[in-house]
Parts: sequence; structure tokens; C-alpha cells
Amino acid sequence: MSESPGKASDIPVGDWIDRRAPAVVRPYLRLSRVDRPIGTWLLLLPCWWGVALASPGWPDPILLILFAIGALVMRAAGCVVNDIADRDFDGRVARTATRPIASGAISVRQALVFLGGLLAVGFLVLIQLHPVAVLVGVCSLPLIAIYPYTKRITYWPQAVLGLTFNWGALVGWVAVRGEMDWAAVALYAAGFFWTMGYDTIYAHQDKADDLLVGVKSSALKLGARTRPWLFVFYGAAVVLLATAGLAADLSWPYFVGLAAAAWHLGRQAATVDIDDPKDCLAKFKSNRDFGLILFAALVAAQLA
Repeated sequence: MSESPGKASDIPVGDWIDRRAPAVVRPYLRLSRVDRPIGTWLLLLPCWWGVALASPGWPDPILLILFAIGALVMRAAGCVVNDIADRDFDGRVARTATRPIASGAISVRQALVFLGGLLAVGFLVLIQLHPVAVLVGVCSLPLIAIYPYTKRITYWPQAVLGLTFNWGALVGWVAVRGEMDWAAVALYAAGFFWTMGYDTIYAHQDKADDLLVGVKSSALKLGARTRPWLFVFYGAAVVLLATAGLAADLSWPYFVGLAAAAWHLGRQAATVDIDDPKDCLAKFKSNRDFGLILFAALVAAQLA
């Protein structure tokens, strides 16, 4: 998953990478999508939710920083795996043809070496956590590996993305508590349905290109039925988030914040124009705000 501005290429021109980064590292920064941080936010926020849900009082800032670093490098690693897998598809689509691997700016061998470095950093971050959290984190690697290939075989790659991107909710909880709990499972399940919603919106940007190159998505499967399904996905997410709060015995500020977050999701589903790529991108990006609202609600409830 990466942001698309709905124009000929999804590689920005003249931004801070072009102006300030040394030429030799620019392709690697592009490959990592560091200029488009929404994917890092969407990977990070479930981690912070898990930490906040498990923490009596303020969440440990060291844990929050470790997860931020981990999300940054693992999102980059996911982009490398995705672009290696999709290099032939990307080269056939104007929007993605200038991506570093598809364009030849980075060879597959170079990308694999870079991937190894990213995974090494991610592992160094992971081993700073509770040993059980390390084990839980390692269990996510098969999902990271298979996700880029699912769009070739199923109309529901968004489901695999949901399982992958929200794994941090489990790791975050276990990093604090040292064991699993049903509250963490409910939080993870809520994240799954949240991802099903926002990534279906995202996929509507690419539906014409997906048809062209022969890959599948929930946007193509649902088509004109997308809006009611967004309410189903987001509704399930809100119910499960409430369940997680009840299971963790959270106080009333959480449910007030959850109501605000639910309104945010409902507005997305009600107003998104699935035939307008720019609107789809704006709605997709707004999920960072949803995640931050929920995180604030979790912290407020723990402090009340």
C-alpha cells in the first residue's frame, strides 16, 4: 500500500528528497515511501493502541518511540517486498512506472540488500521488548511475505493487509503485559475491519489500472456496493473497539472518544466518492486522524 496522488506518476517531483537528499540515497528514500508517511501511521497506530490499552496510566514513552521506529522500518520493508513482487506490473502502469525498482534505478539485488538492512533494524527494535512480544512479532513475518502476492489470487487482499497491518495491536499489548488477553484480540479484530474499510477506499483509486494489469481488489469486487459495505466494516470495527474497552474495564472517556472516532468513520463512508481518486486519497489519509482520536481516548481513559 502506498499513496497515490491520482496523477501520471506517484513519485513527487521537487519535494524535500529532490532538494536535500544526496542523489545516491534518493531512490532508497522513494522506495521506502518516507515522503508519504500515511502508511507508517497506519502501521504504527494499532501498536500505540495496544500499548495504551494495556497501560495503567501514561503509556511508556520508550515503548511508543520503539514502536515508531519499528513501524517506520517495517513499513519500508513492506514497500520493498511489494515493489519487488510488483515490478513487472508497475512497469506497465504510468502511475507506478517510475518507482525505483520498476524503472531500474534500484536493481532487485540492491533492493534485497536494502531489505536485509531494514529487517535487521526492525529485529534490533523488536528484541528490546518483552520476550513474549518478540515471539508474537516474529509470527507476523509470513503475513508480510505473502501480502504482495494475494492480489493475484483473491479479490480480498485487503483482508490479508488487515491481518498484517494490525498485528502491532497484539505486540503492543504483550509488550506491556507479557501475556495475551481477549481485550487485545478484540482490538486486533477491530483493526482488521478498520483496514478493510480504509483500504477498500484506497483501492478505488487504482481500479482502472488493476483491471488493466489483471490484479484484484475489494474495490473491484464490491464496485457500486462499496458504500454499504464500508458501513459494515466500520460498524464492526466500532463494536469490537467498544468490546475491547469493556474487556479492559476502561472508564467513560474512552467511550466518549470512541463515539467521536465512530462519527469520523461514518462520515468517511457517507461522503466518499469512489469515482474520484483525489477524494478517495483524502478519505484514506484521514484515517490517521481517526487513529489519533482513538489513541487519545485510550490514554484519557487510563488517566481518569
